[in-house]
Amino acid sequence: MVRLTKIYTRGGDKGETSLGNGARVAKDSIRVEAFGAVDETNACIGLARLHTSGEMDAMLARIQNDLFDLGADLCTPEGGERRSGALRVAPEQVRRLEAEIDAMNAELAPLNSFVLPGGSAAAAALHLARTTARRAERAVAALAREEPVGEAARRYINRLSDHLFVAARQVNDKGASDVLWVPGANR
Repeated sequence: MVRLTKIYTRGGDKGETSLGNGARVAKDSIRVEAFGAVDETNACIGLARLHTSGEMDAMLARIQNDLFDLGADLCTPEGGERRSGALRVAPEQVRRLEAEIDAMNAELAPLNSFVLPGGSAAAAALHLARTTARRAERAVAALAREEPVGEAARRYINRLSDHLFVAARQVNDKGASDVLWVPGANR
């Protein structure tokens, strides 16, 4: 477990922060952008959970914990001093997401149009989380072009937006309350 006794350290006052391996980098580095976008996604899921209960809330709670794992993974570059003890996203976490997507999606009618964010408060919040997850995925992809990023970490963030999309449909009365796009409706 992590124990935080002091919240501010003044270590970032000059625009740098420490990574999991102790290296100092600029706060606007591509790596910090990637794990920052993951953190933002986690916060959006926290908002969505205000409108969920039961198994949906339990799934989202597991995802929030996984996102801290992903942030720790991204915060510690592959290789280097602390490589062997670094927390990494595991393939099992990706498989769990896929199984949950499949189980939720099996209960939904196929789509005949794109879904607009909304329908219920829970669905709207999950769509917001989905869009931040997509941004996090783009940041992780940009980081992976420059530095090694574990395959499970890349797969997890890619699956997450799919999970959140299906979850949004699920909380919208299993898709019955989805708001569908009508192309050209306001011409």
